[in-house]
This record gives sequence, C-alpha cells and structure tokens, in this order.
Amino acid sequence: MGRLDGKVAVITGATSGIGLRTAEVFVVEGAKIVIAGRRLPEGEALATRLGSNCIFRQTDVTVEAQMQALIALAVEKFGRVDCLFNNAGGPAQTGGIEGLEVERFDAAMATLVRSVMLGMKHAAPYMKKQGSGSIINNGSIAGRLAGFSSSVVYGAAKAAVIHLTKCVAMELGESNVRVNSISPGAIATGIFGKALGLSTDAAEKTPAVMREVYKTAQPIPRAGLPDDIAHAAVFLASDESSFINGHDLVIDGAMTSGRNWSQQQQGLSALRKAFDDGA
Repeated sequence: MGRLDGKVAVITGATSGIGLRTAEVFVVEGAKIVIAGRRLPEGEALATRLGSNCIFRQTDVTVEAQMQALIALAVEKFGRVDCLFNNAGGPAQTGGIEGLEVERFDAAMATLVRSVMLGMKHAAPYMKKQGSGSIINNGSIAGRLAGFSSSVVYGAAKAAVIHLTKCVAMELGESNVRVNSISPGAIATGIFGKALGLSTDAAEKTPAVMREVYKTAQPIPRAGLPDDIAHAAVFLASDESSFINGHDLVIDGAMTSGRNWSQQQQGLSALRKAFDDGA
C-alpha cells in the first residue's frame, strides 16, 4: 500500500483487461490517475467506482490531438504527470504475408505503435520540466520472438514498440525520465477472442477459457493474469525502479526461456524407446 503516494499517472486502454486492473491497483497504491479508452459507459463506470482520484476521458489513442489533450488533462486536474502507461492496443489481422490488407496493416500500426509514440511525445515535455517521470509501454513476447502471435503484423508492431522504448529511453534518461516496456506472455484477457473475430462483449467473457488453455503453456502452471502486469507496472512507476531505464521486462512464466522441462524429458524418453526398438 502507498507505493505510488503523491504520483499522477495516465493509463490508456483502461476499460478492460490489463489496463482496467492496473487502474485499480494504482489507486490502491495511492496514485491519482487519468484513464482513457474508447468505450464511454465502461470508462465512466470505472472512474465512478474508483472515486475522486480517477478521471476518465474518452480517447482515440491514434489521434494526436486527443492524446495531447489526455496528457494535458492530468496536469490540469492533478498538477503533474509522473507516469504514463501506454497500454492501449488490440489485435491485428491474422494470416500470412500474401493475404495482408494494407489498410488493416496501417490501422494496426496506428493503434499499436503510433499511439505509443504520441503518448511519449506529449508526456515528455512535462516530465522533463519536472525532472522526473516514468513511461511504461506495453510490449509483448511476440515482439521479441517470432511465432508467439497469430498475427505477423502484431509481432512486428510490438517489436517496434520495444525498440522505440529503448531509443527514447536513451534520450529522456538524460532528463531523469525513465522509459521501459513490459512484455507479457500468455495473459488471460479478451484480446485472444478479439483476434479470432469475436465481438468486444463476447471476447470479454473469454478470460476463464484462456486461463484453462494456457495453464500448461509455460513452466509456471497457470496462465498469466492482468494482476501480474499491473503489479509490474506499479514497480516501474514507483521510485523503487529509479535506476531502471531502457529495459523490456518480460512477464511470461518463462515461456520464452526455452523448451519446457517435461516436454524435453518426454522427447528423451521417446528417443530412448526408438533406440531400444531399433536395437
């Protein structure tokens, strides 16, 4: 409790999943927050539930004027901006390279990459003037290794986010403003349902299914949860991480660390059997 006392944060994509849970945890930890999302009823309901330390602004994160106004709102209402969590995102077109539609490619890049750039662009002047700040960008293990997303576009966009984070960290670090990314693994949220074409309402009902599907995908015997990312964001937003800059924090239960031990042992047993059968 109180790890973010006195801090002001802006959180995009806060009406569901990781963003929603991060908003809840930030308020519990003492932060004042401005939350953004496209869905007005859900955003207003969350702000009402979280109380006077939370303000919602309906925002399209791909539009520069709206992102600029979002950051300015935090300063106007709370006097400063100490943390920006560029969390907003969404699925991208699935399928192979030959079937990609240029319009859908551009739309995904706007949502996943342009929005991150815009958030950093407009938070930077305030944070540099303060002489402090923490920007957190939502990456993905799909941006670190190929084959971890159903969409090559999504993987490419998240790779761009991770590298853009490092580039901006080198600049803003000289003003004592830290820029880091978080790369989640298999987190049980509605994004998987959206990627498969489900409506937003239907996709938001799928996390329980995802918890079951992904409980054996990594050595830790459960799927990742929004809580896992939210608490990591608290750490990166807090003064506890004041010497961490330009880092991509992977939170995937070791999914990308190598081949699961039990799978490797099963393969070894099969090899032994093949040797015995061939003897």
